[in-house]
Amino acid sequence: MSRQPPDRVVVREKRAWTDETDAWKQDRAIRKGYRIRWGYVAIAYLVEALVICTSLAGAWFFAETYANPNDQSFWFMLLAPIVYAAIELCRVPLGILIRVQRDWLIKGLAIVGIVMAAGVTTKSVSQLGEMMFHPRLAEASKARTILKEAEADRGTIDNRIAQADARVAQYAAEAASLEKRTAEASSQLAGLPGQRCERLSGTNSRGRRYNYLRCVTDPRTATIAGSLKSAGDERAVVAKNLTEARAARAQLDRAAADRRVTEAEGAYRDAVRRSQLHSFTAMVYGADPVDVTDQQVHAFLRIFVFAPALCAAFASTLLALCAVQVRKTYRDEDDLDAVMQAEGVPLLLNQIAESRMVMNDAERAVREAVASGAAIPLDQRRSPTVPQAGTPPAPPARDDDRIERPRP
Repeated sequence: MSRQPPDRVVVREKRAWTDETDAWKQDRAIRKGYRIRWGYVAIAYLVEALVICTSLAGAWFFAETYANPNDQSFWFMLLAPIVYAAIELCRVPLGILIRVQRDWLIKGLAIVGIVMAAGVTTKSVSQLGEMMFHPRLAEASKARTILKEAEADRGTIDNRIAQADARVAQYAAEAASLEKRTAEASSQLAGLPGQRCERLSGTNSRGRRYNYLRCVTDPRTATIAGSLKSAGDERAVVAKNLTEARAARAQLDRAAADRRVTEAEGAYRDAVRRSQLHSFTAMVYGADPVDVTDQQVHAFLRIFVFAPALCAAFASTLLALCAVQVRKTYRDEDDLDAVMQAEGVPLLLNQIAESRMVMNDAERAVREAVASGAAIPLDQRRSPTVPQAGTPPAPPARDDDRIERPRP
């Protein structure tokens, strides 16, 4: 299908409508004194929406980690983030307000509001940054604690071994002493004479006859038997303590302590290797990631968290500020009170005279070109022709039959 040339009337009307719309927008912008680029404002609001969504999601995960979802404390931890999210929506309008307002008091209040809202944003985004590094830092901190405990255990292994040996020797000496005491008591008990028995008979006070066998035990027998029983009880307790002391001493091994320290060092190195913050800190301070201290890591954490949070707090606000294009109003362009310097009057008159001469030369050239037939005026139409008899009338002339000067 062949392409048809565009209808000049339609094209001209579209062009006229576009020019009229642009002129109306321009006139309105000049009268208002500013013009807002709504595309940039939409991007700023999109950034705010991302900050709000991520802040609420981070607050939800934080509350889910440190509170029970079925408890009221979980919902208490979400109230403040919701208010912070509402404050986030105020920064873009405040940024636009700074540019469109002419009252410096209102501008100052808007600046204060932006600073306050940026502080809230910095808090929310810094919390998200800390949550990003928290798992690796917690893993590295836990591994470091285990390593310190293993090193402390290895450092005191000699003292604890000596104490355990002394405890075992003490219980062994007590057990030997009780064993000797038990043997002596047993020999003394065996050396005592047996019971002496004799039959007694006679008449009691009532005149009745009695006859029975009476046995007499050596009085030292009860004392020696009690001492023997006490020594046996004490020997049982000492034997139990001696068994426990020997078991505790068996657990104290220098090789095992060295092995635990080596395993703890390997686990700590793996945790540090997986920690991005330790790598950055070591790169900044020029040290091994294992050798950086907690103070250095947390100092770099403050920079790595608060600096991006501060940039994120003002990014959408700066975009909103740049989205407003301030224009001069009619009152700003009023030059009735302008003072013309005396030195500039001849220069201005010369420019006006030269411009007038150029315009006269151009008009004279156009008249000569039209008179010679080299050019046709824009508003000149085709001359009407008288139709012959029997010829149907020609259709009315269209507006696009004029010869137009091509537009750039």
